[in-house]
Amino acid sequence: MMSASDDDVRKEALLALTAEFVKQGHPAEYAKYMAMASIFQADLDLRNAQFSGLVQWLQTQHPGIYPEALQVAEAIRKEFEDRIQQHS
Repeated sequence: MMSASDDDVRKEALLALTAEFVKQGHPAEYAKYMAMASIFQADLDLRNAQFSGLVQWLQTQHPGIYPEALQVAEAIRKEFEDRIQQHS
């Protein structure tokens, strides 16, 4: 869950990264989108690292529930893909 301070940090990061892209010579109208994409990718990378770490932890610390956890993760992936296909 994001707090107000998290939102402020995101806004500041977006502004700073946008300014950096403009400073590098990118057109201002594209720099904001480039910054948004960079932040989104960093968020994705963080979530992926968190999930991978959690799965590894489950495998070593709780091997009894590890296979079920993988099944849950796979079911969520399939549900997500099905939902995306329904909306396209």
